[in-house]
Amino acid sequence: MAKNLVIVESPSKSKTIEKYLGKDYKVVSSKGHIRDLSTKGKYGLGVDLTNHFEPDYVPIKGKSKVIQELKKDAKEAKHVFLATDPDREGEAISWHLYDVLKLKEKDYDRVVFHEITKNAVIDAFKHTRKIDDKMVNSQETRRILDRIIGFRLSKLMQSKTSGTSAGRVQSVALKLIVDREREIKAFIPEEYWTITAHFDQFDAELFAHKNENIEVKTEQEADQILSVLTDEFEVVETEKKKKQKKSKPVFITSTLQQDASNKLGFPAKKTMSLAQKLYEGIELDTETVGLITYMRTDSIRVSDEFVKATYAYIYETYGKEYAGHVKTSKKTENVQDAHEGIRPTSINRTPESVKKFLTADEYKLYSMIYYRALASLMSDAKVESTTIVLDNQNYQFKATGSIIVFDGYLKVYSDYEDTKDTILPDFEDGAKLNTDEIEKEQHFTKGPSRYTEAKLIKEMEELGIGRPSTYATILDNIKTRGYVTLEEKKFVPTETGFEVTDKLQKFFHHIINVKYTANMENDLDKIAEGNKVWYKVLDEFYKDFEPALEEAFGKMEKAQPESTGELCPNCGNPLVKRKGRYGEFVACSNYPECKYVKSEKKEVKEICDCPNCDGKIVERKTKKGKLFYGCNHYPKCKTAYWDKPIGEKCPECGSMLVEKGKTIKCSSCDYEK
Repeated sequence: MAKNLVIVESPSKSKTIEKYLGKDYKVVSSKGHIRDLSTKGKYGLGVDLTNHFEPDYVPIKGKSKVIQELKKDAKEAKHVFLATDPDREGEAISWHLYDVLKLKEKDYDRVVFHEITKNAVIDAFKHTRKIDDKMVNSQETRRILDRIIGFRLSKLMQSKTSGTSAGRVQSVALKLIVDREREIKAFIPEEYWTITAHFDQFDAELFAHKNENIEVKTEQEADQILSVLTDEFEVVETEKKKKQKKSKPVFITSTLQQDASNKLGFPAKKTMSLAQKLYEGIELDTETVGLITYMRTDSIRVSDEFVKATYAYIYETYGKEYAGHVKTSKKTENVQDAHEGIRPTSINRTPESVKKFLTADEYKLYSMIYYRALASLMSDAKVESTTIVLDNQNYQFKATGSIIVFDGYLKVYSDYEDTKDTILPDFEDGAKLNTDEIEKEQHFTKGPSRYTEAKLIKEMEELGIGRPSTYATILDNIKTRGYVTLEEKKFVPTETGFEVTDKLQKFFHHIINVKYTANMENDLDKIAEGNKVWYKVLDEFYKDFEPALEEAFGKMEKAQPESTGELCPNCGNPLVKRKGRYGEFVACSNYPECKYVKSEKKEVKEICDCPNCDGKIVERKTKKGKLFYGCNHYPKCKTAYWDKPIGEKCPECGSMLVEKGKTIKCSSCDYEK
C-alpha cells in the first residue's frame, strides 16, 4: 500500500520523525542540497547574464544516486511532504526537490519543524503550506551574488595577489580585522598613575581633588599628592542604592556563538555542529528526541506553550516570587523572526536528566541553552550597591561594593555571570579611618584590542553584515585561506590578509564595505517579503561590479612570486613559488613560454602486499585529509581499508586482517584475533 513520503535534509532526523509519524509514512533524506549552479556560460558562473540572471542548475557531485532514489520514492508515494529546514536555505532545497522530482501542486505540501519532538512534528502536519517562492528567490539571489563575487574576485586575487579567494561578506569581515590591526599599530599609549588607599576590609581609589575629577599623568604628580596625604581618612559620603539586575532573553544564533566562545571556549563552527546534533535528536532511554529548537534564528520570541510550562516549573521548583516576565525585542531591523529563539524543547528535560546520553561538550552547550531560557522567564535579581567617599587633605577617594539581596534568575544562571559580592562596612558620615598603606601605580592607556571570534561575531551582527547562520563558515574561511592566524584566541591578519584587503579596497571600496554589504542584506530581506524583484537587485549590483572588475584586471599590479633560488632545468630562468587550486607548487618564472613544473615526489609508505593483485597497500589520504590504506595500482585495483592492514589473512573468510585500536580484526567478517 502506498505511503506518504516525507523528505527531510538530515539522515539523523529521518528515523526519529518516521517513528513519530507511524506506518503510513516513509521518511527519507536529501542529505542537504541536491543541486547547485553549474559552471557553464560566461565566466563559468552558471548564470545567464543577459536573461535576468537565469540560473542553470546541475546535480551536486555524488548526489545522482540520492536523486534517483528520491524520484523512485516520490513516484510510489501517495503524497509528498517537503520537510526541509525552516529557513530560506531549507525553502530553496524544497523548491529544488519539487523541481527535480517533477511534483504537481496537488501532489505535495511543505511542512516545517521548529523542533524535533513528537507533539511538534505531528502538529506541523496540521499546518502545511506550499513553497514560498519569495523566500526561494531571496536564497537564489544570495547564491548568485556569492557565485559572481566568489568566482570573479577569486580569479582576480589568484592572478594578482598571494590570496586564493574573496567573498561578499568574507572580504568585509577580513577588512574589519585588518582595520583593527592598523588601529592597534597606530595607537600611542599615554602614561597615567593611580593612587590607592588600602584598608582592612576594602580599597579606595583617588578620583577627585576638591570635589573635581583629577587625572594623575606623571610619577612626579603622584609623588606630590602622596607627600600631602596623611594616614587618616574621613568618611564624607555614603550612598546606598537598590538596583534591578535583569536576565537576558533566550539565545539567538549570534549570541549563542558569542557566549559559547566566551564561556565554553568553543569556536563558532563547533558550536553550530553541536547545536545541530541537539536539534536533530539525541537517543534517550525510550525515544530519540530533539533537545533544542532550531538553532538558526535571529528572534528571541518563545512560544506561549513554553512560557506556560516554564512558569509552572518555576512556581513548583523555586516559588512564585521567582517568576519573571517574557522578554520582547525592540530591535526589528534585519530580524526575520521566522521562528522562535533557541530554547529547550521541554523545560522538564533538565541537563542533569539527560547528561548520561550526551558527550561532555553537548552537555555543556545544552546546559547553557537550558539555563539561559529558564533564566529569561525568571524574576530580576535585586542588588544593593554601596558607594563610600573618603577625604584626605581635600583629596577624595572612592570605594564601591554591592550585595545581592534577592538572587532571582541568578538562582539558576550564576555560573554564567559574575555574581561575586563585594561587601563594604557600614560607616556614618564623619567616621575616621586609618589606612594600612597608600600605593601609587603606573599604567598606560590601552589601544583597541584584537577581535576574538565572539567580538567579531558581535560586531558583524551590530553592523548588519552577513547572517548569523553564515558567521561560522565565514570565520572558518578566512582562517583556512591563510588570511588570518589566531594568537591567544585573537585574529591577527597575515601579510596575505593585508595585501588582499588593500587591493580590494583600491578597486572595490564601493562594494566591499560595511554599508553596501548591510544594504544588500536588507535587499535580500525585501525580496523575501515580496517588496523587491530579485533579478533587478542583481542587475543593479552587476552594473557596479563588472566595470570595477574589468578595471582591476587591467590596472591592478601583479604580486611578484617568491623565488626558490633554483633555476629552471629547461630554460635557465628562475623557479618561483605559485599557488593553484590544489595548493602551492614550484614552476618556471618564464610561463607561458616555458611550462616547466617541478614535480614533488612524496614518499609513499608501503604497508603490505595487496591481497587482490601484485601491487602494494600504501598510506593515502582523502581530499579532506582522512587517512586510509589503498592499493598503489588504483584505479585498476580498488582494494582499500579504513583501518591499517597487517598483511595477514583471516582464517575464517580469507579477507585481510586489520588493526582496530588495540585489536586485530577481520576487515569483512566478525573474526577477532
